[in-house]
Amino acid sequence: MKLLISRLKPYLRWLILGGTLFFLGKVLKDNWQQVAAVRVEARGWGWLAIALGITLLAHICAGWVWSLILQAFKQSVNPGWAIQTYLKTNIAKYIPGNVWHFYGRIVVATRVEIALEIATVSVLLEPLLMAASALLVAILCSHQIAARFGPGGVLAQWLGLLLVLVALHPRVLNPIVQLLSKLKQKGNAGEEPPSPVQLTSYPLVPFAGELGFLMLRSMGFLLTFWAISPIELDEIPLLVSVFSLSWLLGLVVPGAPGGIGVFEATAIALLGKTISPGTLLSVVALYRLISVLAEAIGAGLAWLDEQRLQTRQ
Repeated sequence: MKLLISRLKPYLRWLILGGTLFFLGKVLKDNWQQVAAVRVEARGWGWLAIALGITLLAHICAGWVWSLILQAFKQSVNPGWAIQTYLKTNIAKYIPGNVWHFYGRIVVATRVEIALEIATVSVLLEPLLMAASALLVAILCSHQIAARFGPGGVLAQWLGLLLVLVALHPRVLNPIVQLLSKLKQKGNAGEEPPSPVQLTSYPLVPFAGELGFLMLRSMGFLLTFWAISPIELDEIPLLVSVFSLSWLLGLVVPGAPGGIGVFEATAIALLGKTISPGTLLSVVALYRLISVLAEAIGAGLAWLDEQRLQTRQ
């Protein structure tokens, strides 16, 4: 059975990606006339520009949170360096495999003498904190989800949040760091083992930082929606909850580099009975474009800043 699963795993990723793209294609085919009728007015372009800036700010915030994670492991890191590294490597998540942005951060971190095990756990801890943040925001805003789709989904969110919060506890993370340290030491048998670096408290500050990151991403989504169609005040909790759940699935589902397809398909499935299909398709397509542009601009600015520092040195 394990051999069968290992052989099918690469194909499973393509199956998920193909399934989501087929779903999006069918929705677009059935509603292409409504999509073609959607127009962005002059004021809408201004809101889209603001959404782009806020989304870029969210990624800068995520880089700062990574520095907080490293500092929680008693690593002396410059937040500017962490933000620059994060922005440069984040664009690599669109490469098939969806792990190359993590690998890039680990490589850069070890170059500045951060222990391999600490660098590895820090990049694993980051998506866990993001997942916990997304679940918490979705739960706090999900009374409309519960009313429309039943309480079972909210219960699953609470259980998922509980599991993630337990996984973030030092009693769970510290043994992982120790195990990675031992595995590294086996490959360097002649070296004296370093003193283990551990978390001494629950990572509440990085968790709060990831909540800020997710709220900025949600704000960018709302502004993109506002650029296409007005939003009623009572619709905001529903949109934020759906965004959080869609973004979370895009984060965790394999086979979708950068969550492409999964985020859009989930948002359409959850809002399809509430929002016009033409409006919804236009919003998710524009938001995807804004997300990619923000990450590309962030990577470009980080590279320019790196070149400026090298020239000064």
